[in-house]
Amino acid sequence: MTPILRVLALGAACVLSACASTAPVETAAPPQSVAGYEAVEDGGFLIEAVEARHLSGGRERAEVDYNGPDAPGTIVVDTFSRKLYHVQDNGRAMRYSIAVGREGLSFRGSGVISRKEKWPSWQPTANMIRTRPDLYAEFAGGMKGGLDNPLGARALYLYRGGRDTMFRIHGTIQNATIGHATSAGCIRLYNQDAIHLFDNTPMGTRVKVRSQAESLELEGPYMDDAWGLAVPETPENIAQKELDLVARAEQEAAEAQAAAEAAAKEAEERARYAAMTPEERIKADEKAAREKARAEELAAREAEKAARAAERAEKRRLAACKRKGIEEKDCPALEVSAG
Repeated sequence: MTPILRVLALGAACVLSACASTAPVETAAPPQSVAGYEAVEDGGFLIEAVEARHLSGGRERAEVDYNGPDAPGTIVVDTFSRKLYHVQDNGRAMRYSIAVGREGLSFRGSGVISRKEKWPSWQPTANMIRTRPDLYAEFAGGMKGGLDNPLGARALYLYRGGRDTMFRIHGTIQNATIGHATSAGCIRLYNQDAIHLFDNTPMGTRVKVRSQAESLELEGPYMDDAWGLAVPETPENIAQKELDLVARAEQEAAEAQAAAEAAAKEAEERARYAAMTPEERIKADEKAAREKARAEELAAREAEKAARAAERAEKRRLAACKRKGIEEKDCPALEVSAG
């Protein structure tokens, strides 16, 4: 198993002395491109685009009005509403969505950014190595930065009184976790947001982590919806959660039944195959190979067809912008139908 699969298998992300993560389950949806979250090449690595479904519920970064008392330049982390604000002038702030785990919840108060790293290295704690040597022993000497590194593309390190607090603000390769509480971890952002914040955060920047009382005063009460995403605690959201919990339970029951039926069918096929004569097995294997080849050929044709359609749509988009006098870099992305 590759290092990335081993790390993600048990949700062990973000540990520079104790950060890890567990991705929530989200329903599948066709990938869509969102401005600001496209795929980007950085430091020799290709960061994948963030799918639109992971940005739902207002999780994309945005400049907003800021009602807190903090001075411009301050980074404010609200672990209860799972938001991070980079305070600007004139009562404005850049807002980012974050994922928060146990280590993120354990810190309150202020500190300063005294270290910044691009594609940071990661090292498990001694306790992690002791309790799960099968997962972490090979990383005892550290894991170099890269796409399979739990700290993502960028990391900001919080110090207090000149000492490392072990509190990190960093990227993540698990986009589905953003906006959720996880089993463990520090403060994680989409890699695209981590790069954006990193580029706009000088050394010495003050970081304020709100208490629950401060969060309630400035954000109001928050709750987890049926999928674990932080949302305002309103009568509408409470009622919607009840409906969604029922729908989710029904969906999970249907999926469990389908999985059981598939497993039973596979067992039946295996038993049938085991009972075949050698000659019958040869014929069955040849038939399976032909069916696989046909399926792969069909998939290749469909992929080529889709690629040609996308190329034609892109040409139409650029041509339309050119007719309107819009430069290519400012040409809006194609709208993708949700239906």
